[in-house]
Amino acid sequence: MLDTVVMKFGGTSVGGAAAIRQLIEIVRAGRTRWPGVAVVVSAMSGVTDILLHTAHAAERGEAHLAPAAAEKLREKHLAALRELAPAAPGVADHITACLDEFAALCHAIGVLGEASPRALDAIAALGERMSAPLVAAALERAGVPARPVDAAEVVLTDSVYQAASPDMEATRARAASVVQPLLAAGVVPVITGFIGATRAGVVTTLGRGGSDFSGAIFGVALEAREVWIWTDVTGVMTADPRVVKAARTLPEMTFREISELAYYGAKVLHPKTIRPVVERGIALWVKNTFQPELPGTRIVADSGPVQGSVRAVTAFRGQCILTLEGRGMMGIPGIAARTFAAVARTRTSISLISQASSEQSICFVVPRAASETVQQALEEEFRLEFARGDIDTITASPECAVVTVVGAGMRHTPGIAGRVFSALGAAGVNVVVIAQGSSECSISLVVEAGQADEAVRAIHQMIETVGG
Repeated sequence: MLDTVVMKFGGTSVGGAAAIRQLIEIVRAGRTRWPGVAVVVSAMSGVTDILLHTAHAAERGEAHLAPAAAEKLREKHLAALRELAPAAPGVADHITACLDEFAALCHAIGVLGEASPRALDAIAALGERMSAPLVAAALERAGVPARPVDAAEVVLTDSVYQAASPDMEATRARAASVVQPLLAAGVVPVITGFIGATRAGVVTTLGRGGSDFSGAIFGVALEAREVWIWTDVTGVMTADPRVVKAARTLPEMTFREISELAYYGAKVLHPKTIRPVVERGIALWVKNTFQPELPGTRIVADSGPVQGSVRAVTAFRGQCILTLEGRGMMGIPGIAARTFAAVARTRTSISLISQASSEQSICFVVPRAASETVQQALEEEFRLEFARGDIDTITASPECAVVTVVGAGMRHTPGIAGRVFSALGAAGVNVVVIAQGSSECSISLVVEAGQADEAVRAIHQMIETVGG
């Protein structure tokens, strides 16, 4: 088995000819260090959004928008192809065939008036199916032997469309027969990220974080030594640099820390990407395609005390607090269970929960866009309790944000919460709700939407001045 590195490149890293040229140089440099280099690519930046937006427009009766969208995408890909590998055989025809399929699928959705999860997966997969042959052709033209590989022929998944899970044993066996021979021959496989297929060959997608997840899947399937996630940031940062100019890159983060950041809205790796790689002892790095000389951030397993206390702060915007209140709730068993069962039936994810010890109220945070649906579900669930006066109100707040402070070292450092709230108080930020996990790896608090940036800046200043 060759010593192999899997390099996954995100949408901005394949977003146009200039970005793909940078990718080529990264791969060329990687081949001087590694006997085997496998590349996993996302769709070109913005492509998946256009594909899915047009599909949903067709569902609403606007299928006539599809030809213009297809032409826009065709020109985007062919412009890069003309600049990077104009004579590449079959690539332009492949891109055209993908977009013809897209237009046909949108027409079918328009006729039916419904975009099924299976149809949406077929459409969403087209972005990667166009980018992989384009990148492979560009590498070939630059003198790097490369071949496109459709992950639908390698990654075997279940039939949960839009959030499929891989069968790793079957995927490993397929990778051994499809991808390993390319590596052994000194060829760089350029693999479509984000997608797989059922045993019947029906295309699926891997859901949120799916393209990064593909990098992890192939890292495991190919028994790679390292997985490098190439993106447009210099690694995992202490805060969003658009909000905090002094934000800096963290050289190392634990699995638990980055999972907390991902859950609360930070643009970092999704936990499902990290777990399979870290569990198998494969080194995982987040690096910047456009500043490849920088070291980036290494993701490590949770193991013992971590240097430092508070590591990063993030804001999860577009949220809403729902509060269930009633003096008659005290001592009545099952209120919380029924509350969250009603929320689950709406398929809404709860980001934070807080309950007073008196049991007179329960409050929790959901996306603002789902708040009305959730409120109606709760009113239906507790209609008898309303009639009896056991529950008085179910209220929804104005838009708010969940601000989360993360650091695995927090559990070993007393007084962190006090410092956080002192910093917020000094900045004039009003905290509406507080929650701290039993792991003590994070503290989450809810603030008004308009105070989110100020809260992040105040906490980041605390991190920088006193180290948490």
